[in-house]
Amino acid sequence: MGKLTILALRVVLAVVLAGTVFVQTVMVPLLAADLTEAGPGADAVRVPVVVLIVLGLICVQITLLCVWCLLTMVRRGTVFSPAAFRYVDVVIGAVGVGALLMFGLGAVLAPGEGVAPGVVLLIGGTGVAVAGVALIVLVLRMLLARAAATDVEATALRSELGEVI
Repeated sequence: MGKLTILALRVVLAVVLAGTVFVQTVMVPLLAADLTEAGPGADAVRVPVVVLIVLGLICVQITLLCVWCLLTMVRRGTVFSPAAFRYVDVVIGAVGVGALLMFGLGAVLAPGEGVAPGVVLLIGGTGVAVAGVALIVLVLRMLLARAAATDVEATALRSELGEVI
């Protein structure tokens, strides 16, 4: 991967991370205040919605930090080492938890007439999409494992060839 590509991805990761911190510190308190003013029907969902949103943002932040670490490994040429699996496993877990949080948000908002059924359906569909991303990353982890095994085998073959020569 080229240096420019890694730099561009790091800029994107930094901007998204800053955006999530902004949402946590500014937008979530505003949402909580709006839900407080929304009336007695919103009191029952205010705390669960705010907690689910904050936890979802934490999942995004964890994923961003792990991708940053993987980019560092790519730059150093060590991405095919066993240490990379730790970061990929954390990404899979964070995205999986994010999917569960989306389903939880839909479940919290579904009862009553405060939220349209279409919105709850969209949240559920988003949860399915996020779960799909976790499965895609799991497949990519398997590909990384294969590439790492091939890298180890190639190193062993180079060593044997060096002894022969």
